[in-house]
Amino acid sequence: MAFFGSKKKQQSVKKVRPTVIRTQNVAKEIFSLAKSYEIDPEQLDFNLLGVQTYTRVAAEGQDLEWEEVSPGSLHELDDGEALLNPEFQIRQTYEIEVFSKDKSSEHICDEFKTAVGANATKCKVYLSISEGSKLTYVENLEHILKTLIDKKKIRAGILIGIFDEMVDDLVSKLSASSRINGVLEFSKRETHLIAEGFEPTATINDALILHYETHNEVDDNSKVDYASRGFIQSVKEGELLIEYQKPKNGKYGRNCRGEFMQPADPIVSNEPTFNVEDTIKVVETPDSIKYIAKENGYIAFEDNKYIIKQDVDVSEISFKTTGSISSGVDSDVNISVKESDAIKDAIGTGMTVEVSEIDIDGNVGSNAKVIAKRATVGGQTHQSALVRADELDINVHKGRAEGKNIHITRLEHGYVKGEDVEIAQALGGNIFGKNIVLDVCTSHVKATATKLIEIKKLHGSENTFTIDPKLSEDVQKDLKNNEDTIKELEVEIRELKKEVEKYTKLVKDGTPAFLDIKKRLVHYKKNGVKMPEAFVKKYKQFQAMQEQLKSLEEKLVKQQDHLNLLGSKVSSFQDNIFDARIINRGEWIGYNEIKFKLVEPPIELVYKPTEGSEEKIFGLKELESGEYVIRALID
Repeated sequence: MAFFGSKKKQQSVKKVRPTVIRTQNVAKEIFSLAKSYEIDPEQLDFNLLGVQTYTRVAAEGQDLEWEEVSPGSLHELDDGEALLNPEFQIRQTYEIEVFSKDKSSEHICDEFKTAVGANATKCKVYLSISEGSKLTYVENLEHILKTLIDKKKIRAGILIGIFDEMVDDLVSKLSASSRINGVLEFSKRETHLIAEGFEPTATINDALILHYETHNEVDDNSKVDYASRGFIQSVKEGELLIEYQKPKNGKYGRNCRGEFMQPADPIVSNEPTFNVEDTIKVVETPDSIKYIAKENGYIAFEDNKYIIKQDVDVSEISFKTTGSISSGVDSDVNISVKESDAIKDAIGTGMTVEVSEIDIDGNVGSNAKVIAKRATVGGQTHQSALVRADELDINVHKGRAEGKNIHITRLEHGYVKGEDVEIAQALGGNIFGKNIVLDVCTSHVKATATKLIEIKKLHGSENTFTIDPKLSEDVQKDLKNNEDTIKELEVEIRELKKEVEKYTKLVKDGTPAFLDIKKRLVHYKKNGVKMPEAFVKKYKQFQAMQEQLKSLEEKLVKQQDHLNLLGSKVSSFQDNIFDARIINRGEWIGYNEIKFKLVEPPIELVYKPTEGSEEKIFGLKELESGEYVIRALID
């Protein structure tokens, strides 16, 4: 918002004798007069002697006569139908008396610091009252304020008596407030609307918005991932892909200077020239044309036509070629990576790939991440690579694999975590799952399961096979919640016991007095004598203590039962451990360990099969003494 006015300057002491001027531009005349006297225009003031308002309706090029509007009819001009007519014209002529300001005389508004400003279109004009301003009440203050505002508006080229019906209400409120207080002080800056014309509606040029290119944009404060360059743009069913915003003509306006404001013609330069296939729905409205995805996948532009596809074939995924690809596991995007050279990476160093399905003919490089619902790796995974999929098949695995159903042809000291894990040959590594089957197990393998570990052929030693019920994330979560609740209950029960002891003592100590009071109250009631208020009060207090004690005892029993239930629940987390099995279909070779971990009591049992032993199936047994042992079972 621009505010009209400037700082006062002391340039000259020259006096300008009162001069009457008739003009349409007061600011210009004051500037010219000041220039002729070689003084600052701020040293001049003026009195408004008269205002004439003229209107006419004339087309461009016509020179029709102007008609004067009487002051009493000015309010009739606040009519949108007339003012928004392009041929309607309006102007004001002011008769003013210009004179030098007298520094020696004080004015009632000297401490009332104001300025007039407007928005860019001059359709809204404001009076700004500076912080620290003061307004002292005097008779006829409303007229003084109205004149002050009109003069500032005229000096700024703003019409008066038109668009400004709110001014009367403003000066009335200011005058009333100063009358009540004597002096009205402004502790902070205030801005008040003092004129409002007809704001034009801007013209809207047409625009083509490619929403599919912007839906994955990050904000300015986010770290830029230079490896992710949008090789494919994944889309979801129902997603707005492209939008053509049709051009719109703006609406006429007229500002508070009386100037007609005609919007520019819209620029049309983005009309769609492309086509779409039936995988994209077209919805047209008076304002726009919208292109909406009818299915999941990624958007492609081929032969001047947009289409949604699911399958992508690439030779490799690397920083130089595609960059990272993250369309999401629910995107229905399926990628086939054809690079199969054993000395090259099909998935390059540091790349992230997240799709629904992926088939990788070759290797997964260092620090790469592959996330999908289904994934196959025909080569090998680097030891720092991560591959995660519900259905996962890897040829040679050295990195980290996570999923549900996992098959690995050759494990070389990698990490595997799933539900059903099948490994054809394990050469070291850490394996976690519900069911683990090892066709050939060599040495230095650590396998931990909740239900089954089966070794078809054992060709090495230094292996550890463990049954651990707490391996399950659900069990871990339930056990943690159970332990937290037990701790809370134990604290609550300790506090309840203290309260029960306190109230038990109070009731015990107060019982003799209570029985005596009760006996007296019965006597008073029997003889029709009014019972003393103090006795009644003590009687009720004792009853309240008895009820509180009963309530605490009931709550203590309830919480103790809850604690006992949670304690017994701990053992339920390991119920299936007695059905769990570790099976070696072949002969035991070298040094190996079998472990069973109990939840309650929290102990770990270890059994070391004798080399050459043909014991095949191992389980956990509970003895009559309450002890647990690992036993070889009959097949």
